[in-house]
Order: sequence, then structure tokens, then C-alpha cells
Amino acid sequence: MFNFFMLQLFLYFPEDKTEYIPAGITFVVFFIAAIFVFRYIIKVSKRESQKAEALEEQLRREKVIKD
Repeated sequence: MFNFFMLQLFLYFPEDKTEYIPAGITFVVFFIAAIFVFRYIIKVSKRESQKAEALEEQLRREKVIKD
């Protein structure tokens, strides 16, 4: 009961809805940044995968590992 009351103290819904604009802009900026970072991580992962496959093929040619 006490925890519920404490959480209600932090709820704030402004009458003037223009106060939501900075939060919306910040959300959009961070969302776009997250998309770019996600795509960058995928690109780096593919590059690392290709390097690993090349190394594996080289080791197979040198008979270090068997099929």
C-alpha cells in the first residue's frame, strides 16, 4: 500500500500538452540513433563472420583442422 502511494507521487500529467514535445523529440532522436547503432552492429558482425570463415578455410587448406 505504501509503495503504491509513493509511486503515485511521481506521476505527473500536465494540463499543457506542449510539455510533451521535448520528450517526443528526445525519443525520436534516441530511437533513430538506436536504429543506426543496431545496423552498424549487424554490419560489423557480418564482417567478422566473413573473416572467421576465411580463417577457417585457410586452416582447412593447411590441414590444421579436419572436415
